[in-house]
Amino acid sequence: MINLESQELLKMSDVNVSFFTESSVIRAADNVNLTINRGEIYGLVGESGSGKTMTALSIMRLVPPPGQVISGKILFEGGDLLQLSEKQLEDVRGRRISMIFQEPMTSLNPVFRVGDQIAEILSIHTDMTRKDIKEKALQLLKNVGFDEPEQKYIQYPHQLSGGQRQRILIAISIACKPSLVIADEPTTALDVATEGQIICLLQDCIMQYQMSMLFITHNLHVIKSLGNRIGIMYAGRILEENMVVDFFREPLHPYSKGLLESVIGLKGDDKKLKTIPGFVPKLSELPQGCKFHPRCNYVMPKCKDEEPSLLKLGENKWVRCYLYQN
Repeated sequence: MINLESQELLKMSDVNVSFFTESSVIRAADNVNLTINRGEIYGLVGESGSGKTMTALSIMRLVPPPGQVISGKILFEGGDLLQLSEKQLEDVRGRRISMIFQEPMTSLNPVFRVGDQIAEILSIHTDMTRKDIKEKALQLLKNVGFDEPEQKYIQYPHQLSGGQRQRILIAISIACKPSLVIADEPTTALDVATEGQIICLLQDCIMQYQMSMLFITHNLHVIKSLGNRIGIMYAGRILEENMVVDFFREPLHPYSKGLLESVIGLKGDDKKLKTIPGFVPKLSELPQGCKFHPRCNYVMPKCKDEEPSLLKLGENKWVRCYLYQN
């Protein structure tokens, strides 16, 4: 949604991801539009089940069956990822786009040493010799904060802490210097101190390797300290896109305002925390009209009948709400 085409690294246009069951069609991501620019961190925020992970998996073409991307375009460095063959995708995954998954223990192979798992991605995507690959893997271990990389190289995932395993995944993700890293809630299972260390590490990697990042989370505190732009997802839709600094100063969508008012430390210590009434709807039982209207304090009659479109309010400001539409 930036006008400067040269800045765009990835652009999703009207992407729809649906799961087909015997009884229904579940729309996990509905007409998703977002742009990630070169060198920026885009934070995608929403409650569990909002469609964040499905959006990320659609970029990687890894949506699990019975789900599939049924329409839209995902332009990356000028080419449509949805039009690539599986063989062409093998060159993209890991080398040009990499992904850090939420749970490192299930992402790492328990029977291989962590050093060998870093070396594997290098052997697949580079022409380096075996000796150079090991040296590169040791350097990557050092870059992600291990003081004794030789010792860590020969260890197995179960011998490492959660934070250490996450550092290994980061080392794997940056090994081939990809243009884009997708981080799917990489700090969820970590304590606060370790979370802070991982956030700092990711920031350092972005600067050192000049990468872009799609950072998926439900934690607004993380995005406030990490992100450049933010997208708010709800029931498979992006309800708001904004610059991070503008979002925390003046959120646009009623859902965004509710999120900020329900989190400690984001609206001032003197403010009483509020809750958003109701529950996130099941994707198989979505209400008619605006999907947030049953929980909205600003609901109008037309909100219940027809879903609002995504409206541009200014540079880097988009919102899906009738409060801003005539």
